[in-house]
Amino acid sequence: KKSEQELKDEEMELFTKYYMEWKGGGKCGNTSYMNIPRFYYRLPAEDEVLLQKLREESRAVFLQRKSRELLDNEELQNLWFLLDKHQTSPMIGEEAMINYENFLKVGEKAGSKCKQFFTAKIFAKLLHNDPYGRISIMQFFNYVMRKVWLHQTRIGLSLYDVAGQGYLRESDLENYILELIPTLPQLDGLEKSFYSFYVCTAVRKFFFFLDPLRTGKIKIQDILACSFLDDLLELRDEELSKESQETNWFSAPSALRVYGQYLNLDKDHNGMLSKEELSRYGTGTLTNIFLDRVFQECLTYDGEMDYKTYLDFVLALENRKEPAALQYIFKLLDIENKGYLNVFSLNYFFRAIQEQMKIHGQEPVSFQDVKDEIFDMVKPKDPYKISLQDLISSSQGDTVTSILIDLNGFWTYENREVLVASDNDNTADVDDT
Repeated sequence: KKSEQELKDEEMELFTKYYMEWKGGGKCGNTSYMNIPRFYYRLPAEDEVLLQKLREESRAVFLQRKSRELLDNEELQNLWFLLDKHQTSPMIGEEAMINYENFLKVGEKAGSKCKQFFTAKIFAKLLHNDPYGRISIMQFFNYVMRKVWLHQTRIGLSLYDVAGQGYLRESDLENYILELIPTLPQLDGLEKSFYSFYVCTAVRKFFFFLDPLRTGKIKIQDILACSFLDDLLELRDEELSKESQETNWFSAPSALRVYGQYLNLDKDHNGMLSKEELSRYGTGTLTNIFLDRVFQECLTYDGEMDYKTYLDFVLALENRKEPAALQYIFKLLDIENKGYLNVFSLNYFFRAIQEQMKIHGQEPVSFQDVKDEIFDMVKPKDPYKISLQDLISSSQGDTVTSILIDLNGFWTYENREVLVASDNDNTADVDDT
């Protein structure tokens, strides 16, 4: 009779034998799994300091290698000379052209770094309606410059990606923009004491539009794909026009304007905005009902709003045509949190507009008429419900939201025909002179 230990040993032996056969350890087992490349690498934990340092160092070396693979200024200049030397006549106006044969010759002489740009696919992309089957040298060179710039910028952003996962957190992007400030001539006049407010203002635009789910991180690819980085780096131009500065969110005048408005609204100078202080925003015609919803849904501290929350509010109201802004306002209008607006929610907000009209001595407008106009403008899939997607697809989201939250917005819509006629008269006067 076997002892208990002998039985356990025998059981383990049999288990090991059958497990190895199942795993593929037998002679007839399928070992194809050994050819599958490793695709998962565990990230080092916070207490694994050595592994973290090794990972950071290896990423830095990798990014340096990628940076060396890019064309430098001398190589770009050499590429331009080669393209100019191999241009194919005749010229179209003052624009130099090149055919496919000469295009390939330039590719052979330009060096290994340029090889990726001299493909049939890229030539076909840039080929338009030239009767000789050529492409513009300037267009091709601009294409190469843009690609090099994108790769340079991606490497630059990746240096701030502490996690190494292709994302930037808010603190990462703040560090990137803070270190970028000295390289932007248009920001030379900013005092260092204002840097933290400038960085906060700049970073909020990225996160408001590129992180709609408020995850606290943005893909580097998304940053490169949007135009915000172009706007920010436009500040490298020392002779940027006044109009461009006024329309660029990242310019010094724009940042000072937004922060100045915040300070002007903060009457008690405690660094925060109460509902009463925020009610004077813009033309001071936002309804109390809407402002109540802002303070119910947005992050506040003892019932008051900080600068970061204020920036989201400003970005939403100044960009009402954009999906991210409409999503922000829609959440406030959806008082029952049902994912759609119905007649009840529309009436709830429009009553505040009617009350304001009475206060200002205006004849109140029938809600029934306004409700019908809103549904006619949006044309929702469900005739009784307006979803966020309906609002975005209709291209009328800015008008609809203005009607419901802002007396001035409603008045502008209600008197649109008079305003258009007035504009036409002014244009005719200018033409006459």
